[in-house]
Amino acid sequence: MKLTKLKPRESRIAAVGLLLLVLVLGYFLLLHWWFVAPLRSMSADMADLRDTQSRYAAAIAEKPQLQQRIAALGQGQAASSAFLPENDPNAAAAGLMQRVVDVVAAHPQGGSCDVIQKMPVPNPRTDDGEPYRKVAVSISLRCDIQPFGSVLQTLEQGSPYLFVDDMSIYRNPVAAQKNAAPPLEVQFTLSGYVRLAHGAPAAAVAAPPEEAL
Repeated sequence: MKLTKLKPRESRIAAVGLLLLVLVLGYFLLLHWWFVAPLRSMSADMADLRDTQSRYAAAIAEKPQLQQRIAALGQGQAASSAFLPENDPNAAAAGLMQRVVDVVAAHPQGGSCDVIQKMPVPNPRTDDGEPYRKVAVSISLRCDIQPFGSVLQTLEQGSPYLFVDDMSIYRNPVAAQKNAAPPLEVQFTLSGYVRLAHGAPAAAVAAPPEEAL
């Protein structure tokens, strides 16, 4: 194969191209990866730090407004009707049982409903300084279906907020033999929350002997 000698102009162009290629390779091998890339990474980190600092500064500037909002929410929570009105757990348990009696008496439509048994449920002690205390009572009812549904709806959807747990519903087999539609035997735990007065001890609710109507 015969090699053709480059003309002077072509030789200069080739030399310039080769020089540019050497400069580009030298830049990336000697400057970019050792100096430029680390500097750009540091610049990006500094921009992130400045953004984080500005967000923290804005949050600190809003601290007084946030404290006022928290205080207002705390005052509203203290006056909320979601809690049982009593400050003492024992009094709250008695009030809770009386509330069940009143609700049952207010729903005579569609059949009979009677409170068979009501008694407080002991709750574990809370830590000192805990602002809330759960109060629970055990309830036994003998109800027809329609009044029982109305009683349950009133208890769960009214105010203060009450919670029904551990419900058991069955029909007495002895009564079923004598009556085509015997009433339901219902047992459940009804609970609510007491907002304790500041500094008041969270005494455990004592469980007295079973109280039957």
